[in-house]
Amino acid sequence: MIVVTGATGQFGRQVIEHLLERGVPADRIAAAVRTPAKAADLADRGVEVRLADYEKPETLLTAFDGAHKLLLVSSTGPDDARIVQHRTAVEAAAKTGVGLIAYTSVTDAPTSPLDLARVHRDTEQAIADAGLPAVLLRNGWYTENYTATLPDAVARGAIAGSAGQGRIASATRADFAEAAAVVLTRDDEAGKVYDLTGDTAWTLPELAAETAAQSGRPVTYADLPAEQYRQILAGAGLPDFLADLIVDADVQVSHGALAHVTPDLSGLLGRPTTPLSAAVAQAFTA
Repeated sequence: MIVVTGATGQFGRQVIEHLLERGVPADRIAAAVRTPAKAADLADRGVEVRLADYEKPETLLTAFDGAHKLLLVSSTGPDDARIVQHRTAVEAAAKTGVGLIAYTSVTDAPTSPLDLARVHRDTEQAIADAGLPAVLLRNGWYTENYTATLPDAVARGAIAGSAGQGRIASATRADFAEAAAVVLTRDDEAGKVYDLTGDTAWTLPELAAETAAQSGRPVTYADLPAEQYRQILAGAGLPDFLADLIVDADVQVSHGALAHVTPDLSGLLGRPTTPLSAAVAQAFTA
């Protein structure tokens, strides 16, 4: 049984779709979710839906039972809460004897200056301390972190940020999800670490130029001081922890934190990663 946590989220759901496309029988996949009703469509297709709430450890013991492989998709929320949630999930995986745990970490986790890397370092260490066979999927930045808001940026005529000329070797969520499915359908993955990035690193000014070219409207990049950018995000209604995460990421990007490129992701996919131009096009057709 392959158990996928966060299976109604944007990432986990795509992983399940790719598992099915790769020929994994639906009854050999379990969608571990906080709200089973949201996974009714998966249940209709034969996927087993299991209740899994990080705040209720007993549900995780049931959700992970019989898992030959477990994809632990990192949760969302404030860092301290995520650390507790991930540790709880790792403990449950150890107690139920999960055969292999695949964890969605962050690129360059051991040395990354990103604030959010703290959560991933802690979780990786918890997995190691538990003695679980594991494969680490150190995902780079989702291209959608920037392209999801492009229609609004076109309306404003500007993309705001604090990344300067820093380069971002991102890939799409679909690319990362497909790679996770590939790993989950392979044998002998325990002990492997994949540092997953896009094939090409780009800058926010380049994103603005591509957006302008595809939309036919002027779009520029407005590079802002970190605190000013944070105020804009807070004014847009983002919770404090998320605004802080986004601003920190941009500042670290300006120092080169997400510029490195590896062949791991395209190697797993057996094809090039989705280019920025295609991701921009998808933002206007979604």
